[in-house]
Amino acid sequence: MHTEAPIRIGINGFGRIGRNLFRLLLHHPTIEVVAVNDIADAKTLGHLLKYDSIHGVLHESIETSKDTITVAGKTVRFSSEKDVSALNWQGIDIVVECTGKFRFREQLQKHLDNGAKKVILSVPPSEDDIKTVVLGVNEGILNDEDTIISNASCTTNNAAPMLQVVDKLCGIEQAYITTIHSYTTDQSLHDQPHRDLRRARAAGQSIVPTTTGAAKALTKIFPELASVIGGCGIRVPVPNGSLTDITLNVRREVTIKEVNEAFKQASEKELKGILQYTEDPIVSIDIVGNTHSCIFDAQMTSVIGKMVKIIGWYDNEIGYSSRIVDLILQFSSKKTSLSRK
Repeated sequence: MHTEAPIRIGINGFGRIGRNLFRLLLHHPTIEVVAVNDIADAKTLGHLLKYDSIHGVLHESIETSKDTITVAGKTVRFSSEKDVSALNWQGIDIVVECTGKFRFREQLQKHLDNGAKKVILSVPPSEDDIKTVVLGVNEGILNDEDTIISNASCTTNNAAPMLQVVDKLCGIEQAYITTIHSYTTDQSLHDQPHRDLRRARAAGQSIVPTTTGAAKALTKIFPELASVIGGCGIRVPVPNGSLTDITLNVRREVTIKEVNEAFKQASEKELKGILQYTEDPIVSIDIVGNTHSCIFDAQMTSVIGKMVKIIGWYDNEIGYSSRIVDLILQFSSKKTSLSRK
């Protein structure tokens, strides 16, 4: 990591992930947010940054103008540009693309063309040639030539460490992942048209079966398991806090004690800071604000012969945003990283 100057970050898209990322970076010692772009106006976004219904009030002074947001005395350049090719990223080391709308290399390349050195995508990419990185699992795939990468999804970051631990312990034959996920802005308060007819229903009133992109994303992380991983999503009427329920067929018989001990050891060693281990009888609200990718719930481990069921919780906002912070540091350490001009 370069220490002579902070890593200069631009955020495109100031929604749930963009604002939580901003909060995490506000007083970071080596990363500085210098520019934000969003189609909403600065005044509205400043208000939403300060008053968050899930994570509480940001107790810092916030002032806005048409083209700036000033938080705790630090002024950030603001633009409200719909056309990505019109953005000015001169002097920006890494753009974090948080709109969820731009997933193709041709679209993301525009950030580089406009002055950014590198791009981190906050959703799974739509093209296989964009590397998908899950910290703690496959960050070794990064090299000096990479300029556009994806931080995968919150669910992928949650599930991948669990799959890694089980595969190392006893080998995976098949895995089925069910994410029990809080509702998101892709759903509506009231019934209205949606391409997914289940998501067309009121988010706060029903348990909503749907799809998840995590299963496909996990095949990029574990290509050797590509033909044996499946998954679905269940949206539930809570605003934040999710879990992944994984059922696995494994290569040898194991005990609950063996499985839990493997996760406990991983949480203290190679996955420290990524994976947290708990034996407490927690519920979803208990993990809101938790920065780990996965909070492994040891009480929920179940084994029948060679079938294993495990559960890991995650704050699908703060946990994921925390990995973006870590990935910024990892990505910026590469040799082609960041000139200071």
